[in-house]
Amino acid sequence: MRGHSPLGQAVAAIGLCMGRTCWLLARRAVHLPKANVGRPVSFADGSRSTVYRETVLDGSDPRDPCVLVVEFRLRWVRGKGHDIFRRESLLNTPLFVGFPGFVSKLWLAADQDGFYRGLYDWSGPERADHYARALWWALIVVSERGSIRYQVLPGARRDAVLAAPAIADRAAEEAWWRLVAA
Repeated sequence: MRGHSPLGQAVAAIGLCMGRTCWLLARRAVHLPKANVGRPVSFADGSRSTVYRETVLDGSDPRDPCVLVVEFRLRWVRGKGHDIFRRESLLNTPLFVGFPGFVSKLWLAADQDGFYRGLYDWSGPERADHYARALWWALIVVSERGSIRYQVLPGARRDAVLAAPAIADRAAEEAWWRLVAA
């Protein structure tokens, strides 16, 4: 991971996000389509996961598209605790939908090593980076120390990377985030 925002900046950013999320929810601009739910996704490190939820914001066509992949492993969650987390995680929506640049997110279930991933479409690599650096403070509360990391892939769209994972090879530094099949 490239670091996190200072706590005060992160709290302010998440607070603004939550306020904007309330406005977006009141406008019914946030949707949970089912088309990708159940879709298997494989990564270059050999891990595999399945999409368990998708969140999409109305009218958010990115002008400067990028893909954001976030990974973390929950602390103390094992066995049936993963089922509870997946249901509860819907309550985390206000922590990201209202961030500037958010377009959509695929929520990936824990892989065989217990790592969860979010696969986002974002408008603006710097906005995606800002979000991921602020998100660290929310994730650190529930995640194992050192398990939080993220990767921003500028100039790509999530669905294009899912359809042709080789697109991500041009920025391949680490295997944990690089898709190989979906």
